[in-house]
Amino acid sequence: MRSFVAALAALVALPAAASTWQVDPNHTESSFVVKHMMVSNVRGQFGKTTGTIFQDDKDITKSRAEITIDTTTIDTRVAQRDAHLKSPDFFDVAKFPTITFKSTKITKGEGNTLKAEGDLTIHGVTKPVVLNVEFTPETLAGGKTRRGLTATTKVNRKDFGLMWNKAIEAGGVMVGDEAKLTVEMELVKQDAPTATK
Repeated sequence: MRSFVAALAALVALPAAASTWQVDPNHTESSFVVKHMMVSNVRGQFGKTTGTIFQDDKDITKSRAEITIDTTTIDTRVAQRDAHLKSPDFFDVAKFPTITFKSTKITKGEGNTLKAEGDLTIHGVTKPVVLNVEFTPETLAGGKTRRGLTATTKVNRKDFGLMWNKAIEAGGVMVGDEAKLTVEMELVKQDAPTATK
């Protein structure tokens, strides 16, 4: 009986199989698409995205993700438009310099797909969203274990307090309400910490 209790205690004491993956900001892109004047799509990018994926290697559904996008780095290739998007009419980057996502639930899909439910914070407003995620298998490159991950979702910008708009002559408005958000990440597996004596 004692040997069984000792074995059980040792099993409980074993650390869970887990790995930590850091977003490589140099190989990661966050972008959005919104309708302009109800006829065309305008695309923009954010120049800096950081974050960490805490992966449960035995049960992916127990993993979690934290992603941060720097709104001050917005780029739509038009300087005047970028300045407007940074202003209080839209992102108000002086007050709200980041967009964040923190997962609350991970669900395994078919093949290399997941659904990540979580809290998305834009312009100081937090709302629940679901990200559709596709990931690539692990690969060794540059002496590091890496993998790719693409996450997409659609949101109504007005839900996050981005209310500015302007009517156009033919009817309708200048800026569409729906925005498609995409984050294409390269993740780098972190080395396990070395035990200290």
